Amino acid sequence: MPLFTRFLVLLLFLLPLTSEGALVQLLQPQQLHQLQDQVKILDARPFEQWQKEHIPGALPLDWQSTTATDQQDVAYRKLANEELAVQLGKLGIDESSSLVIYGDADSSWGGEGWTCWLLRVLGHRGEIYLLDGGVQAWKKQRGELVAAPLPAISPVKYKVTERSELDIKTAELVQSSELQLVDTRSFFEWLRGSIPGAVRIDWTNFYRGEDHRPLSRQELTVLLQKHGIDPQKPVAYYCSGGIRSAYAWTVHELAGLQTAKNYEGGMEAWRKLR
Repeated sequence: MPLFTRFLVLLLFLLPLTSEGALVQLLQPQQLHQLQDQVKILDARPFEQWQKEHIPGALPLDWQSTTATDQQDVAYRKLANEELAVQLGKLGIDESSSLVIYGDADSSWGGEGWTCWLLRVLGHRGEIYLLDGGVQAWKKQRGELVAAPLPAISPVKYKVTERSELDIKTAELVQSSELQLVDTRSFFEWLRGSIPGAVRIDWTNFYRGEDHRPLSRQELTVLLQKHGIDPQKPVAYYCSGGIRSAYAWTVHELAGLQTAKNYEGGMEAWRKLR
């Protein structure tokens, strides 16, 4: 391996961890070319898109496979930690695996952000990278796409150390008076009702360009302040069920702002559980 490549690998894998787990970091497509054999790649697009073509070695893990309607008939709830641990383990992923997550500009609907947030909630300790620009940027860098079946994988054990402070429950939201709420749904969804006190910032405002690259710290700060949100104070994002809002949460974390929360139940939970 060339000296420069060795240095790059060392630099990327020495990124700081918090005591509670790894922070989400951006990874450029050209960096993935060099790290492909040292990370596990997760495709957060719908499973059908993975079947059609994917980055070599990528494993399918979309939001549809990690959510379900719960016993209270609330849709889009994340699976129980035990179920998620088994699902990740079957993909050969343990809590220390280095992971690269990608989506696209068409069908993932913010699912790459959901997967990042989900791993953080599970207390993942290995590196978590979001591929900047997703599959579109990968293709522009002449990255290969394949239509290979899922290989045989030896299952491993995934240990969960839940980060419950990154989520917010309906009861906590009802009682909270200081939390700033950001509704990431569309204008038409907003018209059908919202959580009192929330301001609306459509999730599509949290990225830029045709490749859907996440906003920088400065860009996100300007966006939040424009809507009356103080980036230095607690923020919670929500949408219909927590997928699009998890993308906004991920951009918030990438920007290095104060820790935010994702209301993973979203309006589905708010309407039924408050």
